Amino acid sequence: MPETEFGLMQGEDRSHWIRLRTLIMLRWIAIAGQLIAITVAQLLYNLQLDLGLCLLAIGVSVISNLLAIFVFPENKRLSEFENFLMVLFDLLQLGFLLYLTGGLHNPFALLVLAPVTISAAMMGLRSTLIIGGTAIILVTLMAEFHMPLRTAQGFVLRIPDIFIFGNWTAIVIAILFMGANSFRISTEMRRMSDAVAATQLALSREQKLTDLGGVVAAAAHELGTPLATIKLASGELIDELEDHPDLRDDAQLIREQAERCRHILRDMGRAGKDDLHLRQAPLSTVIHEAAEPHLNRGREILFDEGPLEDGSFQHPTILRKPEIIHGLRNLVQNAVDFSRTRVWIDATWNDDQICLHIYDDGRGFPPHLIGRIGDPFMRRRRSESDRKQRPEYQGMGLGLFIAKTLLERTGAELTFANGASKPLPHSPERRGAIVNVTWPREKIDALVGENAVPKGENKWIEV
Repeated sequence: MPETEFGLMQGEDRSHWIRLRTLIMLRWIAIAGQLIAITVAQLLYNLQLDLGLCLLAIGVSVISNLLAIFVFPENKRLSEFENFLMVLFDLLQLGFLLYLTGGLHNPFALLVLAPVTISAAMMGLRSTLIIGGTAIILVTLMAEFHMPLRTAQGFVLRIPDIFIFGNWTAIVIAILFMGANSFRISTEMRRMSDAVAATQLALSREQKLTDLGGVVAAAAHELGTPLATIKLASGELIDELEDHPDLRDDAQLIREQAERCRHILRDMGRAGKDDLHLRQAPLSTVIHEAAEPHLNRGREILFDEGPLEDGSFQHPTILRKPEIIHGLRNLVQNAVDFSRTRVWIDATWNDDQICLHIYDDGRGFPPHLIGRIGDPFMRRRRSESDRKQRPEYQGMGLGLFIAKTLLERTGAELTFANGASKPLPHSPERRGAIVNVTWPREKIDALVGENAVPKGENKWIEV
């Protein structure tokens, strides 16, 4: 399922979510810390610093902050490139300040990790690589080129070269590790957030369709009686207006239009009002409703149902939830997409559980992805043969994620396997993918248990 269908955002788009004021506030905190560090170094430890250049470096940050405050509105959202420039400026300013204060001999050299972590958390891969590479270059240069720290007596404060090398190694490793770790975690969070948003949108759409179907069914039911009355009255008028051909034709037209309305409403709404009847349905009805959009896609879909050996022969009636319908529909779509000619949907039940098994005769799930099925955005490189067989398919794992999430909300447990690894002796042609969906019966049974739909008369719809 392509992500554009749900309007999902990439990491570059999410950079627009960062407000300029947020980075300005972080910069003010950094400026305050730098001023405090320089003041303590001079007043408490009597270190000889080039105070003019240090204040110049800090003053540039102050001026840039003030310009940003007065030039841009408070609700300014930064683009990817603007975010990159802000973070790169902070990194270069910090590098210059560290150059003036001892380079890697200054314990505050670890602060170069902050811009790298920020870029990895909110920007794309290219910007993060540039920021990380720049940080490594600055750290490498500061190991050799820097202004020494001097005491009040003129002694140079320096640490042994082996510790300088250790500091450089530790900072470079930290840049690589923290940058990669932050980027990976933030990417996973963004993907999961997008996938959950897509799930909510899919569920909302299915719920709207269900509600619309209920309203249509209710309208069909309510309008049936007045239309029947119109038809009856017009029929009596036709009989009484034998001597008035013009009026009789008008009555005939009224009757024909009433009959037409009755047929339209009968097609629009098949059964009753949107109340108790639409909340429940036989298991087979729900399965067929879920599979209906894929029945005419060039694949044969075979249905089979029956009780398990220890189960009741009575066909179960389950809750007709949008989560169940949309989740099963996505599973059937995936089976049809990857099958060669045929898909099997088997339903079984007993007194404790209801099971659904979906098989196809395709190539099955990629073995190396079996453990990750249900994760969103599993983009993988497609083979040339796969592109030729299915050039239109652009799946990213989002459909299976939505199906798994929605069905698990209803209490289901999903397992995925391949028929080649678990062949069925009575049906060896089911060698493709296998999806098993199992519900505890009390979770979706509409007749018994805590979720049973209450019985009663239909309620009139207030108009």
